[in-house]
Amino acid sequence: MRVILQPGEGRIEGAHYLASTPDTVSWGWLPNRDAKPVLRIASGDVVTIDTMSHEGLLEDQGRDPVSFFAAHGVAAGDLLRDAVAIADGVPHDELAAGPHVVTGPIDLDGAEPGDLLRVEVLSLRLRVPYGVISNRHGLGALPGEYPPEPGTVSVFSRVDDGVEGRHATLPFGEGRVARFPLAPFLGVMGVAPDTSELVSSTPPGSHAGNIDVAALGVGSALYVPVQVPGAGFYVGDPHFAQGNGEVCLTALEGSLRADVRVSLVTADDARAMVGLLREPFGETDEHWIPIGLHEDLDEALRRAVRAAIELLHARVGMERQLAYMYLSAAADFEVSQVVDGVKGVHCLIRKRDFPGSEGSRPP
Repeated sequence: MRVILQPGEGRIEGAHYLASTPDTVSWGWLPNRDAKPVLRIASGDVVTIDTMSHEGLLEDQGRDPVSFFAAHGVAAGDLLRDAVAIADGVPHDELAAGPHVVTGPIDLDGAEPGDLLRVEVLSLRLRVPYGVISNRHGLGALPGEYPPEPGTVSVFSRVDDGVEGRHATLPFGEGRVARFPLAPFLGVMGVAPDTSELVSSTPPGSHAGNIDVAALGVGSALYVPVQVPGAGFYVGDPHFAQGNGEVCLTALEGSLRADVRVSLVTADDARAMVGLLREPFGETDEHWIPIGLHEDLDEALRRAVRAAIELLHARVGMERQLAYMYLSAAADFEVSQVVDGVKGVHCLIRKRDFPGSEGSRPP
């Protein structure tokens, strides 16, 4: 059954609800240390957040979501009201800022630099049954080759409900479509960097941000070093599906309603958990997921390897040389994305390889 999750409508699971409105979002910029929180919560609180995709709102698509989506057969009642409000009411610097609509910041009581913020993704629900994939401005893994002409190629994709679950469809010929499964996640989750300068939403960093790690879907947790008092947590860039690499520039972009539990891991517990590691990392029931970020893909890989060594040393007490050898024999290093200026590599370490640790979550 098709459901359109308009702001404030439908099921709200969290103790707090945060809509994406002109008052609660920034467009293309991340919160910094001077940003005023739009919500304050206690450690362990669950927040329901309506996230907003930038696709259909951007200048190269006319900055008119009503016309853009109508051209693809979306009825007026199936267009999100907050998409129209953001396009009409939030400034966006197309040349300097990133493309993402960023919701937040949310301050966590007691969070201080040296702590870790833990973000558990409890639920992700599609707000609309359609999304968009875009290749624009000569960006992506093959700049100058695609798109073949300067500008933007945007492909509209509908979501189908079938016996095998929900799939996206991508038309590619007369009466032919590719069908691929949905795997929703939030491309942007992070904390405010400790700076008063404007921070573009595009490159990820030690603050996490636009890390685009597709493994961080429902059931995962992201850990980010706190950089300013209160942490300044935010989300954005909702994805319905993404292949590792995100090679053409975007994933299948579409708005999601997210339920996340935000908790504090104090500095002492953080040191016991990850030792010297002060970069974002993820976790699922099956894997630990250290992350490496750098403008150069080779260096991003090296940083992911170092992060994986430190994580294993701290979490299971493995001597670093042996950890290095284990990673070579048993772990998978995958390219998260190559399109955000700062490239990403993440490592998948199987917990079951370390009996007694596979079900562990930090305190």
